[in-house]
Formats: sequence, structure tokens, C-alpha cells
Amino acid sequence: METVKLSRIVMKLTPDMYPCLKSSELDIEIVLKNGLESLEAEDALDIVKYSISEYSKDALLH
Repeated sequence: METVKLSRIVMKLTPDMYPCLKSSELDIEIVLKNGLESLEAEDALDIVKYSISEYSKDALLH
């Protein structure tokens, strides 16, 4: 197991997404069962989608 910030996953696998994410989203800690080295770009996209949806679940919409 390895804990990394979302920013590290994004920079390694999908760096083009980095400017699209908020600093608070990039700062989310992710626990990876098999470590960062086992991830592929498709995995990173799924992690980003899920993390943002979980992070914003309690956000108020105006």
C-alpha cells in the first residue's frame, strides 16, 4: 500500500489535466493498494473522477 497526493498521480500519468484541477483537489490523499508504479493513465482518470466527486459531495451548489 502507498499513500500519495492526487497531484502526484496526475503529474505522472496525465499531466495535461493538472491545470484543470483546483489546488484543493490536487491535495487529496489517495491510498493505492498496489502503489503508484502499478497505475496506468486510464486508472488515473478514474481516480481523478472519483476523488473529485467524493470531495465535492458535500459542497453547496448555488
